[in-house]
Amino acid sequence: MKIGIFDSGIGGLSVLHEAYHQLPGQEYIFYADTEHVPYGQKTPEQIMGYAMDNARFLMEKGAEALVVACNTATSVAIKELRASFDIPILGMEPAVKPAVEETEKKRIMVIATPVTIREDKLKSLLHRVDEQHRVDLLAMPRLVEFAEREEFDSKEVKDYLKEQFSGFDKEDYCALVLGCTHFNYFKPAYREYFGDETLLIDGNHGTIRHLADVLGLETDKTQDKEVYYDDYHKMLCSTKTEYYFSKKLINDEKTLEHLKRLHNRLEQVRKI
Repeated sequence: MKIGIFDSGIGGLSVLHEAYHQLPGQEYIFYADTEHVPYGQKTPEQIMGYAMDNARFLMEKGAEALVVACNTATSVAIKELRASFDIPILGMEPAVKPAVEETEKKRIMVIATPVTIREDKLKSLLHRVDEQHRVDLLAMPRLVEFAEREEFDSKEVKDYLKEQFSGFDKEDYCALVLGCTHFNYFKPAYREYFGDETLLIDGNHGTIRHLADVLGLETDKTQDKEVYYDDYHKMLCSTKTEYYFSKKLINDEKTLEHLKRLHNRLEQVRKI
């Protein structure tokens, strides 16, 4: 099975990385729309056009199923994508439901892009699952920019988090929901700010598990083992992954080394 995964940039690698753990025997095409990143500050009309173009490109490359590994694109375009293409298409949404189900009493913070927070899809989700009105929303657009330039632990990142969270009492929160796939890279910084008791929840695990169910695939029962991708070319061969940045096939050493570092980072933070 050849599975296409697209995002505005390198955030969607966190979804691909989870797929490596749960569905290691499949073929993957990863597409980062680097010419238009970030989506979270574009208009809905622009995002719709990018998403449709990305989907068409991946299908032309042989994708038999698609994962929209971008909460922003999902919130804007998932209905139209499913209506336009006759293959399974899965999207992302902030993991509010598990956050509500796994916690009691204290509040839940959802961080996402401005578009995800503004669109009706998230509002509808909150209406369904947040019966006690415990969820607060916070836009974190600069985290996408930090991630794209591979800046995860700098003083500027930590200062930005403190500034954005300053309007909230961190003692009131029991869970932080990462509502953008770019946000997974920053788990150590969230943990440093909120402490060890606050749950960090993203939607990647559930999305890939749902993908397996939809496609009738069996997930790897040893998925929780730690795998460090020191031999990146061996990993590429074993997982049969093609990488494209805005329709350009990635095969140069510099960019492959960049992707290797990102995968290693995701492996390091996966259990935080």
